[in-house]
Amino acid sequence: MKVLIIIPTYNERDNIEAIIKKIHEVAPQVDVLVVDDNSPDGTAQVVESLQQDNPWIHLIKRGGKLGLGTAYVEGFHFALKNGYDCVFEMDADFSHNPEDIPRFLEAIKDADLVIGSRYTNGISVVNWPLSRLFLSYFANLYARVVTGLPVKDLTAGYKCIRKEVLEAIDWDEVKADGYGFQIEVNFLAWEKGFRLKEIPIIFVERRAGVSKMSKKIVWEAFWLVLSLRIRRVKKSILKLFRK
Repeated sequence: MKVLIIIPTYNERDNIEAIIKKIHEVAPQVDVLVVDDNSPDGTAQVVESLQQDNPWIHLIKRGGKLGLGTAYVEGFHFALKNGYDCVFEMDADFSHNPEDIPRFLEAIKDADLVIGSRYTNGISVVNWPLSRLFLSYFANLYARVVTGLPVKDLTAGYKCIRKEVLEAIDWDEVKADGYGFQIEVNFLAWEKGFRLKEIPIIFVERRAGVSKMSKKIVWEAFWLVLSLRIRRVKKSILKLFRK
């Protein structure tokens, strides 16, 4: 398979070179695309210097801080345009362990979307304060119950997606960011009948830099989950009327 790992960045200069080198060490057959939101700390310049001797490293430079969701969508379009068979979503800060990449590639052979789950074997999170852990765990519980999605970690940001899923989704309709974006992608793939699979990972809080979490992202995800539920109910009602 031709594989692309998409890494959105904003002020990840302290992490980006190390994560790219680790990815290549673990999975030398994959390509990397960094989507940088005009990082003031010079993240893009670090990537450009790495590109000089590494044609498997790609870079999209955007004009400002446009958000995680749109960064991934740009990456998905790049992947489809350049003939990749599957793509990864991955953070730059080592909270997603590159050593898990081979496990994802094995799992995607029998699935269409593989999710690196923090909650399949109990709770596998390191160095989070209890407040954030409770927020994440119960947000996932809420999202699972309301949407009906058979996934324990709906907000996970470490995943591998087949191109068929990317081709089937209308990305112009996906407006959510952060947690909400991850939930929406999972929901749309599931709604279209694709095979979702979770594999356990250990999530470790970032080594360097500042978390991008905000109250806006949390509330956006909360209201998105309700809208997805309403969408399911409407579709069920329409099916009844058509019978």
